[in-house]
Amino acid sequence: MITLLTGDNSFELTRALDVLTAGFAGTAEKHDGSDLALPQLPDLLLGGTLFASERLVIIRELSANKQLWDVLPDWLERTSDDVHVVLVEPKPDKRTKTFKELKKHATVREFMAWGDRDVMAAEKWTLEEASRQGLTLDRKLAAQLVARVGLDQWQLYHAIEKLAVLETVDAGVIEEVIEANPSENVFNLFEAALRGDAKKASGMIRTLQAAQDPYMTFGLLAGQAFQLATLGATDKPSAEVASAIGAHPYALGKLTPYAKRLGRGGTKKILLIFADTDVAMKSTATDPWLLIEEALIKTSVVSND
Repeated sequence: MITLLTGDNSFELTRALDVLTAGFAGTAEKHDGSDLALPQLPDLLLGGTLFASERLVIIRELSANKQLWDVLPDWLERTSDDVHVVLVEPKPDKRTKTFKELKKHATVREFMAWGDRDVMAAEKWTLEEASRQGLTLDRKLAAQLVARVGLDQWQLYHAIEKLAVLETVDAGVIEEVIEANPSENVFNLFEAALRGDAKKASGMIRTLQAAQDPYMTFGLLAGQAFQLATLGATDKPSAEVASAIGAHPYALGKLTPYAKRLGRGGTKKILLIFADTDVAMKSTATDPWLLIEEALIKTSVVSND
């Protein structure tokens, strides 16, 4: 029996491997595929040993060993039923003959990292994982946690671990205990400008400069300006807009009051500010942090009109 675990979601892949290992009565044999030699292959695939009639053989990244990867198809149909071979291949070359043969002869389980359109799945998983760790969260708190941490399952898992040891958890506790990801920090920066507080926005930029890349920061800000303009141009609920553009409903919900206050005209002006800044970032030698600060000051002026 052969199982192929693949995909760039290392959390889910690791958990699946842990489940397989825990469900095996004996001791799993673990091998680094790049260190294996060709004569070892029959011993790994063909039946039991003197010490165990059934075996669990875990081989990580055999594809890094081109010689063995290329000959593996010759052995797939000869693998013993007494051996469960688990191949761990996060990023295999799907064009190779071996991968194509594995799809025919192995159980293939692919674990993909979450993207922007997987927010609902992330929130559902957060509720389930919190419950598994003995932490009670409602949907609103789960959404807040996902918005604050982001879509990395390892980081969400560790955030839940931190919260699970506390007696009570509410929105304030999440804000205090869980470190915000860059997107959340940048949202707070954009929100300061939307409140018309240019002084606070400038101060926050000084803090971000020490740890963040200006171009990444601007990209996040520009994305929020686009979301704001989208909200300003429609009367549809923020959750519906979020689904349409692949944004986080929680973050879009926080932008909604500003979009309503600014209206179509105000949100369009802010979007144009960031469009002009984007051109300047690409065509001038001006310090990008200075350009970001100017864009936010202009945004605060629009917000105060």
